[in-house]
Amino acid sequence: MTPNRTNTKILATLGPASRDKDVIRALFERGANVFRLNMSHGDHETIAKTHATIREIETELGRPIGILADLQGPKIRCGTFEAGTYILQPGDTFTFDDNPAPGNSERVQLPHPEILAALNVGSTVLVNDGKLRLEVRACSETSATCEVLVGGQISDRKGVNLPDVLLPLSALSDKDRLDLEFVCELGIDWLALSFVQKASDIAEAASLVKGRARIIAKIEKPLAVENFDAILATADGIMIARGDLGVELPVHQVPRVQRSLVARARAAGKPVVVATQMLESMIDAPVPTRAEVSDVATAIYDGADAVMLSAETAAGAFPREAVSVMSAVARETEADPKYAALMKEREPDLAEIDTSHAIAAAAREISDRARISAICCFTQSGTTAFLVAREKPSKPVLALTPSVQTARQLCLVWGLQSVVVPQATRFKEAGQFACAQCLTHGVARKGDEIVFTAGVPIEDAGTTNILRVWRV
Repeated sequence: MTPNRTNTKILATLGPASRDKDVIRALFERGANVFRLNMSHGDHETIAKTHATIREIETELGRPIGILADLQGPKIRCGTFEAGTYILQPGDTFTFDDNPAPGNSERVQLPHPEILAALNVGSTVLVNDGKLRLEVRACSETSATCEVLVGGQISDRKGVNLPDVLLPLSALSDKDRLDLEFVCELGIDWLALSFVQKASDIAEAASLVKGRARIIAKIEKPLAVENFDAILATADGIMIARGDLGVELPVHQVPRVQRSLVARARAAGKPVVVATQMLESMIDAPVPTRAEVSDVATAIYDGADAVMLSAETAAGAFPREAVSVMSAVARETEADPKYAALMKEREPDLAEIDTSHAIAAAAREISDRARISAICCFTQSGTTAFLVAREKPSKPVLALTPSVQTARQLCLVWGLQSVVVPQATRFKEAGQFACAQCLTHGVARKGDEIVFTAGVPIEDAGTTNILRVWRV
């Protein structure tokens, strides 16, 4: 493993604190594998400049770097108030309606008529990141009268969450559609889709992406948890966005849900990212809390492909230190003998597996039992590498590909060290590339044996059908 590289990947968000070239380079050198561009912040000019800086660093270092663009998603907010701020008490009656007049202590506009129409008696309404909780007592197509269950301050344009309502909104706002086209043309590797409720949301985004990036579904709503299996089958990857999920779900349920979703994504062989509030205190402090360190370690023990830093690197005072801490926690956790045992466990496969899956499983089995130094997979689209990573082998894995974008996409996937190589025309040539790269990257020495997987015809994608033990 290259210094500061861990099997668990680190996804670092870039922002005002970290857009400088020297900072981005330092974050990469300290362990970041993929950089997140948050489309909720920063105009297109700023995003394009940051993207170009990452690619400059990639060229200078000669190593693939992944870029993920995170779409904002539709935002539901209440209207404005006459006095700006009011305090609602438990037991108060409060109404959301379609009246554009400034609100007061008894009502405010909810400028989303389709949402008013979707509410039912008993629906929960959360305001201001869940600090206020109301329940609908009576409703029509133009208003919803609620009882305040948990009181607090309500003010202009605060966010509104509706955890138990299937919202009649597309996961893509007009802004998202413009942003999607912009970043796909710019050349990103992963597109994170917010506000996912059902599998058709992923399909809608895919029809616009047109294969220019892989799509990762952000799980931040209870309905996404309910529809998770269908979403997982449609998306290329999963992000467990615990910040919003913790607002809409009872907070004590989030750890259980996180563990379940990670396990199911692992079983499906799709990368899963655990995100938000991982080292939150490092926004203002150079060291994290002990609880935060345990939280990161828990995600790693569960088998997450990647852990994400948000404001810690985007706007915090210690972006370099945050990545260093995340990397150190990953190295320490992965060094635990129990970690290797946990990685061998996953949800059982209930159906027969195909040849490609069987070869990937065999690669891990051979590498674990024989004197094998590394696993190498030659891949066009990344499919072979995804399958090998799914097995969580204990030996280093090199993913060799002639596609620069595939190499960048694999930067998000557990355990993979992606390397761009020339297009092989024959299996033997691909194997020679594998031996040479093992020597170059220090994962094998001359005379060592490696496990090599590929598909024949070698230029076809998704045809993993050969496994060979090769002497370097």
